[in-house]
Amino acid sequence: MEPGAARIAVDLLGGDDAPAVVVDGALRAMRADPDLHLLLVGPTEVADELIAALDPAQRARITVRPVRDVVGMADHPSAARAESTVRAAVTAVRDGTADALVSAGATGATVTAAVLGLGRSPEIRQPALAATLPAVAGPVVLLDVGGSLEPRPATLARHAVLGAAYAAVAHSIAAPRVGLLSVGTEAGKGDRVRRATDPLLAVEPLPGGARYVGLVEGYDVALGARADVVVTDGFTGNVLLKAIEGAYAMAGGPPAEGGAPRAAALLGVAGTVVVCHGSARADDVASGIALAAHLWRRRATDLVSALLDRDAATDRTDRTDRSTDTEVRT
Repeated sequence: MEPGAARIAVDLLGGDDAPAVVVDGALRAMRADPDLHLLLVGPTEVADELIAALDPAQRARITVRPVRDVVGMADHPSAARAESTVRAAVTAVRDGTADALVSAGATGATVTAAVLGLGRSPEIRQPALAATLPAVAGPVVLLDVGGSLEPRPATLARHAVLGAAYAAVAHSIAAPRVGLLSVGTEAGKGDRVRRATDPLLAVEPLPGGARYVGLVEGYDVALGARADVVVTDGFTGNVLLKAIEGAYAMAGGPPAEGGAPRAAALLGVAGTVVVCHGSARADDVASGIALAAHLWRRRATDLVSALLDRDAATDRTDRTDRSTDTEVRT
């Protein structure tokens, strides 16, 4: 486990089975990580239940922000504009009271609250949820898994940039290979969006020494032999992710080398945000909290932004060089 204190805001009311599974998951996370500090966002009586189960030393690492309102799983994402547990958790990160936040609540509401409260990263119009799968050949970052259901080709190309930077920073993957999910590997395969995105990615500068390897198929996500980062729309990515999780369950569990992706990082916002499944169990919540702490300790958000800034500056320079070869710059 990486050293260093991490203050994680936890949405106590987010998820289908909240608050019980969130409380249980937070307890497990606290007991596993002696440097973890939690800001519990939710009703005081729910937080008190968690605190009562801890020993005195662990209780000293808990603070509470009382909030009673919650965005329901069936509510429109715009409900996140009102006062709620997820909005209060985002505010804590924005104000510096917490370093990161974790919610198993409605994905749309969490994304909306994060965008409104933290702002987008430069040149990012639509954030993406990135899940890491334990593929045969090594971890594979799959994005988007639910943030942008119907993205345009330019958005998919930008998500490829985000995914490459995230793989390099969060998982120390050198020169990540980036693929675009489709129904075949031959050029021209796929729907209209894929056919338009493929040539964009072929010329898109990617950070961290990453390179575009072209179209990949569904089994490449589980094998990991062709790509370290697989880009797709949020609808297809979410369906694929849950299908893989179901396959793990049928096979008796995920690979021994690594667990199933129990949480996803929200990329493209100016803060560290982790989203768990709405149907998350206690282990899933604990895993999400651990992921948030890992990303904070690695300064993942800052380092990804730095990679993107460097990439954007290089791209601008390249474009200027190509168009003004005879211009003298001062």
